[in-house]
This record gives sequence, structure tokens and C-alpha cells, in this order.
Amino acid sequence: MTRFLDVPATSRLISRVGVTRFLTELVDTLRADFLRWNDFDKSPRVACHSPDGVIELMPVADSHLFAFKYVNGHPVNAANGTHTVMAFGALADVATGYPLLLTELTLTTALRTAATSVLAAKALARPGSRKMALIGNGAQSEFQAIAFHTLLGIDEIRVFDIDAHATDKLVRNLRAYRDLTLVRACSAADAARGADIVTSVTADKAYATIVTPDMIEPGMHLNAVGGDCPGKTELHADVLRKGAVFVEYEPQTRIEGDIQQMPADFPVTELWRVLRGDAPGRQNHAQITIFDSVGFALEDYSALRYLHALEKRYEAGIDIALIPPAGDPKNLFSLIDGPHFDAADSAPALAVCDAFAR
Repeated sequence: MTRFLDVPATSRLISRVGVTRFLTELVDTLRADFLRWNDFDKSPRVACHSPDGVIELMPVADSHLFAFKYVNGHPVNAANGTHTVMAFGALADVATGYPLLLTELTLTTALRTAATSVLAAKALARPGSRKMALIGNGAQSEFQAIAFHTLLGIDEIRVFDIDAHATDKLVRNLRAYRDLTLVRACSAADAARGADIVTSVTADKAYATIVTPDMIEPGMHLNAVGGDCPGKTELHADVLRKGAVFVEYEPQTRIEGDIQQMPADFPVTELWRVLRGDAPGRQNHAQITIFDSVGFALEDYSALRYLHALEKRYEAGIDIALIPPAGDPKNLFSLIDGPHFDAADSAPALAVCDAFAR
């Protein structure tokens, strides 16, 4: 049997664990998997593009577990009152191919994206960072804010979105975090002014320049989350030239990230190399660091294996018969040759065969 977690079950599981603890343990899981980067069979995600969005499959495996995620990105959905991003995924046993877990990943992806942002910021942001700009206040924004506040010590966030209702929603949802100061900015530039960290998490599928060179100050760390497919960017090209750029998986980010604007030989460093100490991260207090984050399958692998461990600990999921029982593996036909199989349906075909046989 395969364990199954739907949205209500995942929500209850996260609530039982607690958001801060969930994020903390997920960051630890991500770090452990990034540190064994070379153990994984990796590839850029497979994407099917349409004028209004993209649907992607994201596979990755080590010698024990295989993981994949189905995810879309359709900014036009917001106008119809439906989700811009939706996802589900599976974790399977490499030795047998049997699926161990099938789960929602829409909610979980928001959490793993925030956890990955914090993992990168711990390695790249200026020590003692306390102020952050949060540009784009949509579905991902609360998760980013909570992660940076509770795990990195950010105590003031300047928030901006071209949709004032999105900012209203963000402020309302974060009202329980009384030691976090939220300041409404009147523009992206106003939000970025004086920030230690600038997080951009916008949704439009367009060559946008949300962050421009005039907004950059010495020592800033840019957490660019929204640019994640061909034809979709957030950073002006000159912003990328101002600092050191770090990515998850270079072959994928060259296609999907903000660096798609740059020449193929534009220098970048994969984050795992910094975490392992094989490459430098931030080198001085005034350096500009940029995390060009597009989301990589290894992060979903980490989230799936963490969810799988949690659901076993708390018995949060249910068993589903996703795979046929193996009473007689060679007799798959027996699954329909029973109470639900109407032999009369096959009678005309059998009669024709008999006629030809005679």
C-alpha cells in the first residue's frame, strides 16, 4: 500500500508539528541533502509551456529513494480566483520501484521554498541582518516572512505589492507575530531602501525588472525567488553584474533563472559548494550576494522524505491501493475477471473469432 497525504492531512500535520519547528527541521534536512549533492542523479525539470503558463515535472533520485513533483505556474489563474501554482508529488523505493508516499505539494512547496531561501541566506547574507524587503505579497510571501523572522532573526520587513489587497492579506495573516515589524512601502524601491536582504517573489510570466541597479546598496543579499522559467525574470541584468551570483543547479538556472539574460559563461556558484566549504560565499561585509533561486528537484526530495518521516511518526496519512496487490504478479487480468467484469460484453467479439476459426 502507498501512504497518502491530502491537503487537510498535511495542514493538520504541519499544525501539530508547528510551523517554526517544521521549517527548522526542513532546513536541516535540506542542508543534509545538499551536502551529499554528488549522490544524486540530477537533471533539469521537464517543462511544457503554453501562452498562459507552464506545467513541469521535477525528478531526482539517489541510490535509495526516487522523488518527483508535478507543478504548474499559471499567473492568469489569479484573475479567475484559482491558484497560480499547484503541485503534488511522490516518493518511491529505488530498489523495487514501489511508491511509498503520494502527497500534496502546493502547501509544502511554499514551505520548502522559504526553507531553501533561509538556507542560502545563512550562508550568503551579511551576519546580523535584521531588515528585509519583501517585494511581491502573494501566496508565497507569508512563508518567506515567517522563515526569515523565526530562523534568521529578521525583525523588520518592508512589504510592497502592486496589488494593495495582497499586502492587506499579508499584514493580516502575520498579525500574530507581534515582535515582527511590518512597514508598508509605497514602491519596490522604497521597500528596498536600507534593507539587509531583498526578497522578490513576484508571479508574472514576463521579462520584468522588479529590482533595478539604483536599488542596490553595499552588503545587500538578494533572494530572487520569482524568476523561475524561460521568459520570466525579476532582476535587471546590471543587478546581476553587481554581485556574486549563487544558484541551485546551474544547468537548470541557465534556462529558467534571472541569469537567462546573461552570456553562457557568466560566472555563478552552485550553493552546495558553499555549504560544503568547496567555494567561498560572502567574502566581505560590503559584497552584494544574489541567490538566483528557481526551485530544484532535490529540495522536493528533501521535503518528501521529511514529510514521509513525519507522517510515519504521527500516523498522519492513510493507505491507498495505488498499486495492484501482488497475489499473482503475472495475472493482472484477474483484477477485472471478477465481480466487476461482465463476460457478456465480450460475447460478440468471441463469436466473430469463432467464425474465423471455423
